[in-house]
Amino acid sequence: MTQRQAYPSLVLRAQGLACGRGGLPLADDMSFAVHGGTCLLLRGPNGTGKTTLLLTLAGIVAPLAGFFALEGADPEAGPLLHYSGHRNATKPRLSVAENLGFWAAVNGATGDSVETALDRVGLGDLAMLDAGYLSAGQSRRLALARLLVTQRPVWLLDEPTAALDAEGHQLVTDLIDGHLDAGGIAIAATHDPITLPDAARMETLALGKAA
Repeated sequence: MTQRQAYPSLVLRAQGLACGRGGLPLADDMSFAVHGGTCLLLRGPNGTGKTTLLLTLAGIVAPLAGFFALEGADPEAGPLLHYSGHRNATKPRLSVAENLGFWAAVNGATGDSVETALDRVGLGDLAMLDAGYLSAGQSRRLALARLLVTQRPVWLLDEPTAALDAEGHQLVTDLIDGHLDAGGIAIAATHDPITLPDAARMETLALGKAA
């Protein structure tokens, strides 16, 4: 491993994978391999299974066919992935810092401190503010900060730039790029463009047209 690499050499591999909900297939016969240090972008119209694929990879929805596995992972290392959905799941009557501290306690405080993570996402000055007063974009930044307080090698991101301005889009790019520097894997479903400084680190999986 390089000096900056925090994770072992990993590959998230899928073969013949089909996913859907309620027995209704949304995407099928998917085969891909995402190596450490690489981001896979999921593209496609609404209803083509981008979110369902993320939920399947997260273990929340069972696959309809095929298989996937994270190769090279230590089975005793504990949880290996973050799923960041399109809902921010903040508690409005807790402060910004208390919200993030709650998630650090639940997921394990193995990454940045609450204070450092909030500074990195641009919310350091709002740490004591009740989260209910945050704007939509600020709430999204708070949700992204959960990725930083708990260190896990695989990020599954559903519309990570939703409600963010141009500066917020750059923040997402920087966070993903830093995660890849550490040897992590990112899979992101997004309608917005995400362009990393090194285009070789990005791959795209286009899902089919909606019915």
